[in-house]
Amino acid sequence: MQCPFCGDDGNRVIDSRLARDGSEIRRRRECDECGRRFTTRERIEEILPRVIKRDERREEYDRHKLLRGVEHACVKRPVSTEAVERLVDRVERALQESGEREVTSEHIGRSVLEELSAIDALAAVRWASVFHNFSSPRDYELFFEEIEAEKGERGDEDRAADRALRDGR
Repeated sequence: MQCPFCGDDGNRVIDSRLARDGSEIRRRRECDECGRRFTTRERIEEILPRVIKRDERREEYDRHKLLRGVEHACVKRPVSTEAVERLVDRVERALQESGEREVTSEHIGRSVLEELSAIDALAAVRWASVFHNFSSPRDYELFFEEIEAEKGERGDEDRAADRALRDGR
């Protein structure tokens, strides 16, 4: 591991800790040459599917690209950096568990939208506006109508389940 300050290869680990629910090791290092300290993070290399873009191009999955997009949707919202990291972790875990070799960017976008909807409604709308390429106020209106319809359907299902429990079914 090269020192980010002087570029020397000689350094030693002075502290190691588990981070992020045990899925990452955080190491504090000290450079033997310049004496400055820096942090490295070690994660299991995950095998994630390639992403099929809207124009049919294929590219490697890029965690940082997804993180930047979600962070951008959450700007000036009460969503912590840790919450964004956990959201991306959940999306990645689902991608990895799917076993697919390729997934569409639309699939990833829908997954993020579902996760964001549970965290912050405005951030979800921001994500949707880019994901669905909103170009007019009517696009937003249709999106909100769709959300309300889904809430109504869930409400009907919940009421039916409650009735079934009351009736002993």
